[in-house]
Formats: sequence, structure tokens, C-alpha cells
Amino acid sequence: MSAAAPFALVRGCGPTGALAALALCDAGWRVELHDPSRKEQLLGRQRAYALTHSSQVLLQRLNLWEGLAAQFVAFGQLDLADLGSGGDEVCFDADQLGLSAVGWIAEHSSLMQGLLQALETNDCVQLSLGTSAPAESGSSCDLIVAADGPQSPTRNALGIDCWHWHYGQQCLTAQVDLRGSSAGKAFELFRPEGPMALLPLGGQRVQLVWSASPARCRQLQTLTANGFLDHLAGVLPDRFQPDQLVVAPQSFEVGLALARRLQRGRTLLLGESAHCSHPVGGQGLNLCWRDVAVLHRLARRVSQGRLGAAALPRQYALRRWPDLVLTLAATDLLVRVFSNRAALLLPLRRLALAVLARSRVLRRITLGVMTHGPCRLPPG
Repeated sequence: MSAAAPFALVRGCGPTGALAALALCDAGWRVELHDPSRKEQLLGRQRAYALTHSSQVLLQRLNLWEGLAAQFVAFGQLDLADLGSGGDEVCFDADQLGLSAVGWIAEHSSLMQGLLQALETNDCVQLSLGTSAPAESGSSCDLIVAADGPQSPTRNALGIDCWHWHYGQQCLTAQVDLRGSSAGKAFELFRPEGPMALLPLGGQRVQLVWSASPARCRQLQTLTANGFLDHLAGVLPDRFQPDQLVVAPQSFEVGLALARRLQRGRTLLLGESAHCSHPVGGQGLNLCWRDVAVLHRLARRVSQGRLGAAALPRQYALRRWPDLVLTLAATDLLVRVFSNRAALLLPLRRLALAVLARSRVLRRITLGVMTHGPCRLPPG
């Protein structure tokens, strides 16, 4: 690596910050990556992510897909069911739509383990865990990437405010063994109290993502394992029977947030430091990684002499606004339309799902928007 290579400071080593550091290295940059959490803390989260084709393309571009995909669970079908309107369903089938898979489920611990291993063996990355970046580090770099989470200290220090919307819901996650589930099928169940996702983890084990009122989530977390399974059985369709609680339920607030600007000076906001969405549709990490994909393209242009490093943050912001606004608006619309019992909306919901169920073309278009975002990047 040439001493003249551009230099970036990345703050935050979650899945987005870690991938951003690897993307910058692939683009020919030197990188310092800092996170106040220790390695065991970074690996310790009990959750899973639904990855779409936009994330697959990025991992392939960075030569990470083959090493990571062995730990992922592919699913070839996605069933959407509106339980609030009588159980109308739409099935997105990879074979019918000419795809290898609808998506992949990645458990946080195995995903982070793979990303950290890639960072530790990359000579272009200086990895510092358990420490915050010293203030003087930012003065010598060409770019500062803030990937330090929803409460981003970097964003706050820059005085960048956010637009916020709270749904009056929390999201409860747990892992259960569920009879009636399938290793190759994911489910998105629209319920009046909020959407529920069942993400396959292999065999009959699923990651449960249950949106409900804060009081409901608090109540569920206080139950015994058998009590929790009984409550879960009461809200699931009859085809599912919970057998065992594998990972105890945890909950977190859900809402919509978008930073009022995505950059200031040499600093750009990446991932959840810039935006958060409702977990419906599994857009969260994929939207964050589309941030990384744009950063990767622009960083390559800087290395090639086609873009000045000082211009990168502004170009990044200009390219990210359309995807962020449209994706956040789409997830917000899904929650508002399907998380209620409004009588006037029920016929429209039934009609929309009926049209989707009958049209392969519309299902392909809808899945394309879900998997690549509304502003798909061109190849290359």
C-alpha cells in the first residue's frame, strides 16, 4: 500500500462499520477502525438479520461472500399473510421468479466473527477495540465515517439533528423451535398490534421478531419459558406450534429516524447513525449496507484520481437521499396500513394482496424493490 493512499477513520465496529472498513480497504484506502466495545461484546448480541440480494452483491464485490455464506441460511420462499383481514396470503417463490433464493438469514455472532476475522487479517486496517478514537485522529485523515449507532456520539458532536417518529411499539426478539416452520421459508405476518416475522435458522428453529406495545413486550419478558410459548401459540396461525424457547426474549424500541443531513465537512454518517426504520420487511441492515456500497464506489473513484477526497462526503449524501427517503417511507406505509383494524382499509388490503397473488410480474417487481431498494445501483 502506497504511503500516499487516502486515509479514513471509521468509528463503530458493528456489522456496518466493519464492512465499511473492509470496503474502504478494497478501494485502496488505509483505515483506522475504533469501537469502545470489546470483541466479546461485539460478538455477544443474540439476533439475526434477513439479507437480500443487494447485500449479496456487495459481499461478492468485496470477495467476502464465499467465506460468510456458509454460515447463512438461504430461504426460497417468503410468505406474507394479513391476519387482520382474514389471513389473505402472498407467496414469493424463488423458483417461480427465477432466483437462487429470496434471501438469507445471518446470525449476528457468526456474521461478526467472519467480519472481524477479515479485519484482523487485513494489513490495511488498524483495528482498535475497547477504546474510543482519540480526538487527534480525525485531524490527520481524509475522511471520517461515523458508524457508531442510533445514538451516534459523532453525529451529536457535529450538531446534526434527526427527524424522529415513534410507533408506540417495541420489537421483541427470541429464538424458538417451531413445528410447522420450514428451513427454506420465511414468514411476515401482519397483525393488528404490529407485524411479526419468522426467520428460518435451520431445521425448525426460527428467529422471532414480534412487534407489539411496550406493555405487551414487558409482560412477555416476565413470563416463564412455558408461559411465553403458550402466549406465542395463541397469536400464531394454527399451522405453527412452538415447542421450545431456545434464546430468551429481549425487546427494544422501534421507530423511524433520519438525520437532517448525512455529512458535515470530512465526516459522513453511515448506517444507523444516519437512519433507523421499523423492522418490517427486514430492510434495516440491507439499507445500511447499501450506504456501504455507495461509499465503496466513491472511495474507488478517489483512489483512481477521478474524485477528490474532500468531495466524497457530499457526493455520498446526494446519492443516498433517494434510497433512504423512499425505503423509510415504504416501511412506514406498511406499518400504518397493516397494523390496525380500520374497516375502510380492509378491502384495499385484500385487493392489494389478491392482485399480488395473481401476478407473477408484480411479485417480481415487488421483490426487486424489497431486495435491491427502490434506487437500484447499476452493475460495476
